[in-house]
Amino acid sequence: MAIKTFKPTTPSRRNMTVTDYRGLSKVKPEKSLLEPLKKTAGRNSYGRITVRHHGGGNKQKYRVIDFKRDKVGMAGEVKTLEYDPNRTAFIALVQYEDGEKRYILAPHGLKVGDQIVSGEGADIKPGNCLPIANIPLGTMIHNIELIPGRGGQLVRSAGGAAQLMAKEGTSAQVRLPSGEVRYIKMNCRATIGQVGNIDQENQNRGKAGKTRHLGIRPTVRGSVMNPCDHPHGGGEGKSPIGRSGPVTPWGKPALGYKTRKKNHRTDKQIVKRRNGK
Repeated sequence: MAIKTFKPTTPSRRNMTVTDYRGLSKVKPEKSLLEPLKKTAGRNSYGRITVRHHGGGNKQKYRVIDFKRDKVGMAGEVKTLEYDPNRTAFIALVQYEDGEKRYILAPHGLKVGDQIVSGEGADIKPGNCLPIANIPLGTMIHNIELIPGRGGQLVRSAGGAAQLMAKEGTSAQVRLPSGEVRYIKMNCRATIGQVGNIDQENQNRGKAGKTRHLGIRPTVRGSVMNPCDHPHGGGEGKSPIGRSGPVTPWGKPALGYKTRKKNHRTDKQIVKRRNGK
C-alpha cells in the first residue's frame, strides 16, 4: 500500500506520513476472534517496573491469529483484509468450507475473494501453507515454524520475508531477513510469500503524541540525571561519560555487550550469524 502525506497545516502534520488504508475492508473485526488485552505498563506481578518506558496508549483488543495453519486440505476464502493494532502486519479473515473463521497474516498480493489452503499438495502461491519439504528452493516464505506443530514463530512483521536456500537430509537452510542463515526441520511449516504492509518502515510519526498513542513513554538521557540516578549523571555542563563506555542505569554495558550464552542450545542450527561471523 502507498504512503499518505498531509498538507503542513501544523508543525506535526508537516512531516507526518501514514499508510494509506484504502485497500483494507471497511468492516468491524470478527467478534468471535477478539480477546481482551490488559495493559501492564511494564510492571510485574509485584507492581514494580521491570520494563521502562511502557504505559498509557490507546485501548486495544487482541485479534486471535492462526499461526499454526492446521486446517489441512480444507480451502478457505479471504473475506476481509483488516488492520491489526497489535502488530505491524495486516491480517486477513478467512472462512473455511466448514464455516469456521480464522485470522491469518495477510501476505503481499493477497486479495478479498482469493482461495487459500494448507497442506502438502497446496499450490505455491501467496497465503498457502506447506511443509518446507514441499516448497521449491528460492521461494520467499514467512510465518516459519521452529518446532513442528507449534505454529509460526519467525518472520511475522510487516514486509518480512525469508528465502529457502538449500535442503540437506532432514533440514533446510533458510536465510532470514536479518541475514542469518539457519537450519530448520523439513517437516516445519511455512507460508508462501512476503508479509504485507511493505511500506510500514517508511512511515514518519511526525509528533511525540503518536508515540504516546502506541504506549511508549518518554526516554530521559542518563547524562542529564543526577549521579544518584544514573552512572552518566552529574558534572558541570555537558560532561563526558567518565568511564570506559556507556552503561545502563544499573551499571551494565549498554552498547556492544554480548548477552548470548556460550554453547547455546541453538548454536548448532545457525549456519551464518546475522553479523557475518
